[in-house]
This record gives sequence, structure tokens and C-alpha cells, in this order.
Amino acid sequence: MSANRPAAVVVLAAGEGTRMKSATPKVLHEICGRSLVGHVVSAARVLDPEHLVVVVGHAREKVTAHLTETGANATTAVQHEQNGTGHAVRMGLEELAGAGVTVKGTVLVTCGDTPLLTGATLQRLADTHSADGNAVTVLTAEVPDATGYGRIVRDPDGGAVTAIVEHKDATEAQRAIREINSGVFAFDGRLLSEALGKVRTDNSQGEEYLTDVLGILREGGHRVGAAVAGDHREIAGINNRVQLSQARRMLNGRLVEDAMLAGVTVIDPATTWMDVTVTYEPDATVHPGTQLLGATHLGGECEVGPNSRLTDTRVGAGAAVSNTVAQGAEIGEGASVGPYTYLRPGTRLGGKVKAGSFVEMKNAQVGEGTKVPHLSYVGDAEIGEHSNIGAASVFVNYDGESKHRTTVGSHCRTGADNMFVAPVTVGDGAYTAAGSVITKDVPAGSLAVARGQQRNIAGWVARKRPGSAAALAAEDAGEGPEGTGEGSAAAG
Repeated sequence: MSANRPAAVVVLAAGEGTRMKSATPKVLHEICGRSLVGHVVSAARVLDPEHLVVVVGHAREKVTAHLTETGANATTAVQHEQNGTGHAVRMGLEELAGAGVTVKGTVLVTCGDTPLLTGATLQRLADTHSADGNAVTVLTAEVPDATGYGRIVRDPDGGAVTAIVEHKDATEAQRAIREINSGVFAFDGRLLSEALGKVRTDNSQGEEYLTDVLGILREGGHRVGAAVAGDHREIAGINNRVQLSQARRMLNGRLVEDAMLAGVTVIDPATTWMDVTVTYEPDATVHPGTQLLGATHLGGECEVGPNSRLTDTRVGAGAAVSNTVAQGAEIGEGASVGPYTYLRPGTRLGGKVKAGSFVEMKNAQVGEGTKVPHLSYVGDAEIGEHSNIGAASVFVNYDGESKHRTTVGSHCRTGADNMFVAPVTVGDGAYTAAGSVITKDVPAGSLAVARGQQRNIAGWVARKRPGSAAALAAEDAGEGPEGTGEGSAAAG
């Protein structure tokens, strides 16, 4: 645990985000498998604060429910009217006070729409704040275009921060400044509470600006400092879908780079997408056009892709997965999946299983070494070890009202174009004939034949399709109208 553990972190997440043009609150938009506010909460948790408060306002029920569902373990404070950042922080501190919490120590304030901000940067801010003995320390960055951001005004002699001026209130000279306020601060908790009570609303927005606290503390003789972020992109806020996309690309680049540094071969980082919750082992290989989402895990020396999307899926060591969509599945060691395979939730493939082209599986357990090579649907089923399921087989699991299970034993050989009408069991070592509809249990070691007897109607084509290409071909093959095989002799 850091010696500079904050007494509290306050996350400002009350805004509506109208420029997103969405029914979804801005802070609940997702990138790389986590909401914007979820990324901020995760970064704050790196510092292990004594208290974490998320200030909610617009669509507060949705935001609060999301925090609960994702296990944020945060206190929520409501800003009923969006009267500025200073007002929002005041609501957060009052929520803690109402719960009997007296904040003593450092309070960090951050924004709920800065998903690229890392816990390491927040920790450096807290460390700088403590080391310099500041009353307030602002996280700043130098950006190529400062339009829309609050400018950092410094003392030209000593370089101390004298004010933060919002873009709307800035003079032309101040708008030329490229060092901006990130909206992230470290405060002395006691001084922050006192200063918030002195913030006025005589500005262009008629709001309580948190940035005014800096001037109040400075006028009171307290030290105001700054910590400059190493990468200005880290403090970028999200205001519209374009910025959301840009942040997604940057965060994904970090995640892919981390994977490569950990020993994963990523053939084309530009077309590989990963969520923050993906894990992996060294020597996994990811081919182009692949999305790794949710709690997906890649085992060592497996190969995934190209053109695959795996969600909450575990891939065993040495497995190969090509052109596949998988969700909530488990792929065993050395298994082969694809191309053009769909593994739905509940699918569990044992070691060295083959799930081939145009195979769909759902809630199916498949034993080691078994093959389902092509053109089949396996749903609500259990298949033993080293069996082979013939092409174009369907496990008929739904009777229109309920789902039923099919069991196929080990070392079975089922024919092509089989229908297994559940509930039904095929015993160990049994065979089924091609084209069979299996509606009754097949005992171990038996051969099941469930199809009508073939009947050939001789001369049917010549009678029913006279003069057709098929009739002429049959005649040339020596088959007369009655199928006597005397067509050539008659012609002679």
C-alpha cells in the first residue's frame, strides 16, 4: 500500500453528455469492455482510497445500478441540479459527512469521462501533492490544441500556478496557453471543505467552479502546485462519439502492446481488439481481424484467428481457432475449431476435439479426441471420447416447448445426415447408418438403421420427362423406357 493513500477519491459523473446524442448516459458508454466511469473507478482503486465517492446526477438510477452491478464498491452522492464542478464535489463530501465520515488527508477529484487516465498517474499526482506540501495540486498537460479546456495560468517568475481560467472566461492571451487543466486534482481535505463554502457563481455559466478553489486557497496563503502528465492523451475527456472512438483506439493500442510485451504474438495490432479483462499466456498467437472480449483467456502456444470473435471464452494450450465466433465456451488443449464455427454458451470441448467448418454447438460437452467435422448442429448434448459425428447431423433438442438432451457415448460412429431426436442416448461403441432419424435409444455396440427402404422406379424419367436432357442421357446409357437395358439393341 502506498504511504500516500488518499482519504477519499471523488469521481464526478453527474453530467448528461448531450453531445453523445444518446439515450445512454455518457459515463456508461463502453470502450474495451468497461464503461467510461468503470475505467475511472478502476484507476482510482489502484490507490486503495479510504473512501470512493461517485457523484451522480443525470440518469442517476442507471449509473448507480451500473456501479452496483459491476462491483464498484463506491458510495454514490446525488447532484440533483448540475450547478458546476465545485457544487458536485461539495455534494460528494456532504454525503460522506452525512455518513459520519470526517475526511482527513488527501482528497483526489477526477472526472467520470476520462477512461485513459491510469492509476499510476493518479498515484504520481498524490505523491507530488504530498512531497511538495501543497494545499492543492492540479494535474496538467500540454496539448496541441487547447480549445475548450481551462488554461493553467502561472506566475511568470516562479512558475507557480496562480489560476485556472475556463475557456469561455479566458482572454485572448490566456487562450494562447497550451497547458491545460485536466479536471483532476489533489486537495488537502480540510482546506477543500472550507474553500468550497467560499466559491461564488459570478461567471459566464453561473456555476460553482471547482477551479476557483485554487484562487481561494492561494489568497489564503496556501501553496498551489501542479503535476504535469507524461502523455497529454491520458487526460482526454470524452464528449462525443468521435472522441469515444479515438479513446478506444488508444486504449486498445495499450492493451495489445501489453500483451505483446507479455509474450503474445499479435500479427496485426491494427486489426486486433482486446478488452481490459482478457488474459493470456506466453507464446499465444493472435492472427488479424480478431476480437478478444470479456473474460477470454488464451493458453500458451494456442493460435486464434484470423477473423474470430471470442467472448468469455477459454482457449486451451496449443489449440487452434480459426474464423470462429465463440461466447461462454471452453476449448480444450490441442483442440481444432473452425473455420466458420459458432460455439455458443455452455459449450465445453475436451482436449484434441475437432469442431469443423459450419458447425454450431450450444450447451454441449464434447469428450477428448471426438470430431464433429462439418455442417452440424450439436445442442444440449453430451458426447463421449473419440467419437465421430457424421456430416450434416442435427441434434434435435427442442420440441416446441422444452429443451431436451442427447447423449452419445465414447468411440461411436454416427452416419452423415443423422437426426438425433432428444431425449435419446447412443451407447458406447454404437454406429448409426447415414440418413437415419434416431428417435430411440441405441444400445452399446449396436448399429441403428432408421430410414425407409430404397425403391427404384425403372423408366420413370423417360415416361414423366420425355425428351428432357435427363431422358436422353439415360437412353444413351442404355436404359430403355421400361428400364430393360435394351435401348441400344432396339436402336440397332
